[in-house]
Amino acid sequence: MNEWFVATFVATGRVPLLCFFTGMIVGFGFIRLSVRLIRAEVRWWPGNITPGGLHIHHVVFGVVFMLVGGVAGLVVPDGEPVWRAVVAALFGVGSALVLDEFALILHLSDVYWSEKGRVSVDAVFVAIALTGLMLLGFRPGPVDDLGALAPADGDGMVTVIVVLDLLLAVVTLLKGKIWAGLIGVFIPVLIVVGAVRLARPHSPWARWRYRGSGRKLTKALWRERKLREPVVRAKIWVQELIAGRHEREPH
Repeated sequence: MNEWFVATFVATGRVPLLCFFTGMIVGFGFIRLSVRLIRAEVRWWPGNITPGGLHIHHVVFGVVFMLVGGVAGLVVPDGEPVWRAVVAALFGVGSALVLDEFALILHLSDVYWSEKGRVSVDAVFVAIALTGLMLLGFRPGPVDDLGALAPADGDGMVTVIVVLDLLLAVVTLLKGKIWAGLIGVFIPVLIVVGAVRLARPHSPWARWRYRGSGRKLTKALWRERKLREPVVRAKIWVQELIAGRHEREPH
């Protein structure tokens, strides 16, 4: 076990990233447990912090942790691996607290337990997924291509690959495929498939490109209803199992 840890994380310089990843998961797990206990009005739990009637959201603590961890990470020398791991973990905890209230930042309103608040859980899940990929050794496609092609490149092939990769990622995101667009930066086949296939019906791409094409919009709506909605329901079930139930907004 020790040899595996050394070979996988220490030798590759990923210990700070591992600590950041762990800090983010622990921070998210703790704060979600806290808010669920507060929501359930459990008497022995401290509850919200409201000095003078002012509700201090945990995003405030997250920003402080990120600032302290980020600045300390710039100050701590490379020869202090323990302290670098500590500040990376602190930055991870702060990131979790900030992302857990991403919906509040986005809407400038306390929508934590409303359906709009699901975007916070999505943001945390995306951050954990992307960090996990980097922890496993995945790197953005252009980074690997640069290392492989730069020595022999004489005709701008590296630039073409980088631009193409970014364009495919942007197209995939515009088609409403957020997970494929972000993770596809690390696994290029996802953005190739996402960019080629039909857009989701309510995405910017569909509004721009399918307005005069009834056939494409009809097919996109069918795919959304038959294929994607069951996946979304399963995702929401998992999210609510971990993060708590969000109230659906009345129609």
